[in-house]
Amino acid sequence: MAVFTTVSDDDARELLTRYTLGELVALRGITAGIENTNYFLTTTQGEYVLTLFEVLTAVQLPFYIELMHHLADQGIPVPQPQTQVDGKRLTTLHDKPCAIVSRLSGGYEPEPGPAHCALAGETLARAHLAARTFGIRQPNLRGLSWWQQTIPQVLPFLGAQQAELIQAVLDEQTRFADSDIYRALPFGPAHCDLFRDNVLFDGTFEMPKMGGFIDFYFAGWDTWLFDVAVAVNDWCIDRNTGAFELAKLRAWLQAYSAVRPFTAEEKLAWPTILQAAALRFWVSRLFDYHLPRPAQTLKPHDPRHFERVLRERRQDAAHALP
Repeated sequence: MAVFTTVSDDDARELLTRYTLGELVALRGITAGIENTNYFLTTTQGEYVLTLFEVLTAVQLPFYIELMHHLADQGIPVPQPQTQVDGKRLTTLHDKPCAIVSRLSGGYEPEPGPAHCALAGETLARAHLAARTFGIRQPNLRGLSWWQQTIPQVLPFLGAQQAELIQAVLDEQTRFADSDIYRALPFGPAHCDLFRDNVLFDGTFEMPKMGGFIDFYFAGWDTWLFDVAVAVNDWCIDRNTGAFELAKLRAWLQAYSAVRPFTAEEKLAWPTILQAAALRFWVSRLFDYHLPRPAQTLKPHDPRHFERVLRERRQDAAHALP
């Protein structure tokens, strides 16, 4: 979430004529993140988020918008895409596809404890089960094929040991994706980017309450185990070393498995999928760091963080799934 495209108050007022959301009260740009233009939008009827999509196309976007709509209808705490007077949930602004969604209450917890991890794990499992009845199929656009296309572009920026590591892991993941174990993994719509800053909490630190999951614009059909691995690689680690903090990891995985038990194939695949999740974000951060797109506000993350996480996953045997 960054400000790539400027939206004025007059732009917002014109956009609101397509909805029945009241009159504009305030508009404020959101500077965090790197993919879309986002604004907090306050009207006389409520609090919303306006998103202009800078990369995703009008052909790709119905998957994300309708997935959020489906999950919200199933009682999962996610932003609810707002419907225009013409019945559509997608429109355009400054020649960019855009949407308005409800703004969830709460804030993100930068240093989650085991209670936060358990709430996130339970909610993700519920979201996976609710998504089983969602009919639109779209692959994870940052999955294996994207790694295969992108790694050659970032290799010139890597040292010899980094290049050897990234190529070795890519080769392993390519082979694993063609295995019987991989093909047996439960599969469906997945968030694919459930970092701690994409989950909101109400309540207190000691007694948190789930506010909801946000930023579904990296979602796609993938293994649900990959979705879990992405999350615990961010929620349950020592930020300096990438090593797991076991109390958080156990809380996260036990809460998830209490709702959707892990399969035998998932337990076998776990060490490899943890590395896949680390590779995905090392590659994307390398790409955003070395080959950035121009933007008014752009703060690419340090790619070395997920290099450390990946090396840690390869050196330390993965803790077994419950």
